[in-house]
Amino acid sequence: MRACRRQEVPHTPVWYMRQAGRSLPEYLKVREGVPMLTACATPDLIVEITMQPVRRYGVDAAIFFSDIVVPLKAIGIDLDIKPGIGPVVENPIRDRDGLGALRPLEPGDVPYVTEAIEALVGELGGTPLIGFAGAPFTLGSYLIEGGPSKNHDRTKAMMYGEPALWHDLMDRLTGIVLEHLRLQIRAGASAVQLFDSWVGAVAADDYRQYVLPYTRRIFEGLEDLGVPRIHFGVGTGELLALLGEAGADVVGVDWRVPLDEAARRVGPGKALQGNLDPAILLAPWEVVERKAREVLRRGREAEGHVFNLGHGVLPSTDPDQLKRLTDLVHEF
Repeated sequence: MRACRRQEVPHTPVWYMRQAGRSLPEYLKVREGVPMLTACATPDLIVEITMQPVRRYGVDAAIFFSDIVVPLKAIGIDLDIKPGIGPVVENPIRDRDGLGALRPLEPGDVPYVTEAIEALVGELGGTPLIGFAGAPFTLGSYLIEGGPSKNHDRTKAMMYGEPALWHDLMDRLTGIVLEHLRLQIRAGASAVQLFDSWVGAVAADDYRQYVLPYTRRIFEGLEDLGVPRIHFGVGTGELLALLGEAGADVVGVDWRVPLDEAARRVGPGKALQGNLDPAILLAPWEVVERKAREVLRRGREAEGHVFNLGHGVLPSTDPDQLKRLTDLVHEF
């Protein structure tokens, strides 16, 4: 929390995106035979899975176990998370009629989120809990494409070709995302992260016109709650200044841009999060150590630094590597 607020810290804090997930044997055991969206709606499972990496690694924050499509499922969108594929939407939204499916999110739609967060806050003690949501562009891409996409071609076709429809879609998604984050904070989350995983697919000028107003509205809509707000996207090196402009307190950086250069691009008044390449954890320990020390050294150029990977933990990662990495960051 102090690093997010650009205050002095005794050591660089560390947590990992997807730390509660596919690389942990204890996670695979409790998830056996349980569909992802069922797990995301079961408070006892949410609590157990969220706690697993905190117990194993001693990280400085927990991240709520869920998925970015949970609020969409909760308002009645017919979707599922298919193993090996990701979110698949039965009826993609490609015209104005489809917008009718996007009603506002209400707290009663996700009672399991509130229940699990309240239980986690008690169990975590002094360890902060990070809540999260998917950003409108990324959620919109899943809804338009019908699932994961390499080129986001249908998404961009709507953005460029039907701008009024695009802005209406973003407006509705912004309301859903903002309410989802606010209810997590009200339940006890200490910080929140907005994942705009696929926004690196757009050019800076297009980001400013088609995406930035909605991201900014979300961060402004959280300001009164007083918790650190983190913003993260993949392939966003050319957008880093705009990500900072959107209003987050912390800008997440993927592994493509060194943190000292990222600090220059983002500008003053922001902390940074990141940014070891997740694939480096598959290399021998001496490589991991050398690369991690480099990230920590470059991170000193930022006004605040939260160590993380440049994207999520890969499923084939050895948990012992993450434990050694956590200890290294704490000792640096």
